[in-house]
This record gives sequence, C-alpha cells and structure tokens, in this order.
Amino acid sequence: MGSHTPQRLRRRGRVAFVATGIVSSLALATVPGHTADAERDGEPPGGVSAAPAFGAYLDYGPRGVERMTELSRWLGGAELRVGHTYLPGDLWSNIEGAPNFLEKWAEWRKAKSDRLFVLNVPMLERNEDGVGDAEVAGMLKRGATGAFDEHYRVLAERLVDLGVPDTVVVLGWEMNGTTYTHRCGPDPESWKKYWNRIVTTMRSVPGQKFQFDFTPSRGRDAVPWTQCYPGDDTVDIIGMDSYDQPRGMSFDEQVKEPYGLQHHVDFAAAHKKPISYPEWGLFRNGDNEEYMRRMLEWMKEKKPLYNTVTDYCPHGVWQCKENPESAEIYRKLLSGRDALPTDPVNPPNCSPVEFGEWVEKWLGGKLCLRFDWWKDPEKS
Repeated sequence: MGSHTPQRLRRRGRVAFVATGIVSSLALATVPGHTADAERDGEPPGGVSAAPAFGAYLDYGPRGVERMTELSRWLGGAELRVGHTYLPGDLWSNIEGAPNFLEKWAEWRKAKSDRLFVLNVPMLERNEDGVGDAEVAGMLKRGATGAFDEHYRVLAERLVDLGVPDTVVVLGWEMNGTTYTHRCGPDPESWKKYWNRIVTTMRSVPGQKFQFDFTPSRGRDAVPWTQCYPGDDTVDIIGMDSYDQPRGMSFDEQVKEPYGLQHHVDFAAAHKKPISYPEWGLFRNGDNEEYMRRMLEWMKEKKPLYNTVTDYCPHGVWQCKENPESAEIYRKLLSGRDALPTDPVNPPNCSPVEFGEWVEKWLGGKLCLRFDWWKDPEKS
C-alpha cells in the first residue's frame, strides 16, 4: 500500500406513513425484480448494471465492515458495493486466511449478490520485514518451483468454504516497488512464474470463481511494471495503485508520465482486460481538491471495474479530518449515489430506510427518506 500496511431506479412519488402520531414524507424507489428472496437464492438482482462499483479501505478486520455502513450514511445513503481488506503478510498461516479473519467480510459479501469482495494477498511471508534482494530472489525461485503452492490451496479452499468463491484477489500488489518481499525487481522471470503457479493452484480448487488483479503502483518505481506482467492467461483485471505523489506533480503529469495513468489504461485495452484502482488517495501534496476532483472524473470517464479509496490519514477523506476540502469534493460527487442501476434517478438528498424484508417485499422496493421532505413536491 502507498504508505501503509495493512438501470435505473423507478420512482413512485411520495408515500406518507403515519405511525404513533408521526408523519414522515418518503420517496419510494424500487429496483425491478430485485427482492431479498432473489438475493438469498443467489439470483442476480433485476437490472444489475455495469456501473463501476466503489468502496473504501477502512480497516483490516470487522471494524472495516462496520465502517462501510457509517461511510454510506455520510455519503447520503450511497451504496458501497466494494469491501476491501488485506491478508497480513507476516506468517504463512495468516496468508492462508487465518480463522476468524475473513468471516465478517464473507458475511458482508453474501448479503447482496452485486457486491465485490476485494482481498489483497501477499506472495511471500515476512512481507514488510525489509528482506534483502538476494534473499527475495531465492524465495521467488522457490515459489516458482512450487515450494509454497499448498498455502494458496488452503486459502482458496477457505474462501470457497466461506461462500466467497468469486473474491477479487489482488495478488502481490505494488510489485514494481521496493516495499514488499513480494516485489518483482530481484528476479522478474521467477516472479512471473511464481504468480502463474499461485493462480493455477487457486484455480484448481473446485467451486472457485476467483478474479486475479495485477496491480502495480503508478509510475516506473523500482522497475517498469510491464516487465512483471505474467501474461493474459492468469490475469483477469489490470489495476493500479495511484496516490497523489510525488510532491509537486500535477494530475496531468500523473496521467502522462511513463507507466502512469494513461499507460495503464492503454496497456489494459491492448490486453483486453478491465481496469481497477484498488488503492488511491491523497498523499504528498496534502489536501488537494484538484487531485480529488480530477481523479474522480478520470474514473468516471475510464469506467474501472471498481475503485476503493484508502480512507485514513494522510490519504483519506471521511476518516481523515486533515483533508476537509478534498472530503467535500468526494462527498459532493458521490453523495446519494446508488451503484445498482446505471444513471440512477433516485431522489437527491435521499437516505435508505431499513423496514425489513416483509415491508420491502410488500411495497416492491426499498424506501428512502428525503432530507428535503418539507418542500412542495410540485416544486422539487
């Protein structure tokens, strides 16, 4: 990680509810064919869109799952469809997905059929211990010959058993840098062979539907990330971790630099792969309103499969009070967004209200509370 470890809604107007003397004006939004029963049965919701999914990295463990609800509330009810966490890379037992680490994330993913669970998976243990290049090269060679296959078989089986066989696996992220033991630079050829072994091993587990995301950091870094690309057969998504750095670099320069944002998009197109941004956010240039706006506009234009902002200081917006101007831009551009349909026409300033499955089934959709309920409906 950059500087850390770890369809259209159909409106039916306003509905008045009277309960214990309190009258609330609500806007009823329904998704055609989308019911809790269908989700439980594993059917895709009616009218599921190709709209890019977004979310945020908020915490490694269960607290990260809980904070997604809080962030959604801060965003006026916008639906966070992506849950993102990282397996610890200290020990092989943790890289295998230690018991009690993944359960809450799996529960969150299974609650709705359109959600994505994104899991960063280290390729070697002692991943942030400053292991030297010679030792890394030796470990990569061992991995390329199958020495560590069993760890990834265990992880794949665990994910399938937890009911999340379609996990997006961000394997060996930021391999073009110097931070992690799973870096590519000490031996690119062995790194690529090792990546292919891991993917082949995980795909051999019955029931799996994993998607493997090849995600370098933006720019050249220690080595050009294209030298680490393991091949189209074992890569499903081409991602990029892109923070606002180095100091003084404009967004236009981030687009145009060698191995930068435009190179990423072009490379993925040439290989017929979707793109993603598993990590992005503020950094060396502080509370940079222009970066935040331009990055969100870039993603709106390029339509990545998903993006997850790194939401804590110094990168974040909701959990970092040091970036108020960028936070306001993020909130303004994403507030109220519902990623289920394309071009949503759900009412603005509207927050979902949970009344339970039987009420939603009876009404044929979900309810949301208008923050501007006092206005004349003919003028709003």
